[in-house]
Amino acid sequence: MKTMDSRTLLDPTGEHAPANRKQTVRPGTLDGITVGLLDIGKARGDVFLNRLAERLTDRGITVKRYAKPTPSRLVSTDTKHKMTSEVQAAIIGLAD
Repeated sequence: MKTMDSRTLLDPTGEHAPANRKQTVRPGTLDGITVGLLDIGKARGDVFLNRLAERLTDRGITVKRYAKPTPSRLVSTDTKHKMTSEVQAAIIGLAD
């Protein structure tokens, strides 16, 4: 299997040049960490996230919930800071 050492990710919100960022190391397990669930405001995304929160909680994993006001709005800086200070892993949920 071939792995890539670097990737170029573009921000669809108007970025003029790619930003260089290191990829975050994924945790080996969810046990003992807090997982953040971000609802981006799409229809029925909350249904998926509610079920996911239930399944994680049943496994003893701490879950914190966050939300954007609408799919077309960016996540607020305050919400991003809150998430990065409160959770060690994040799942962004959307549905259509």
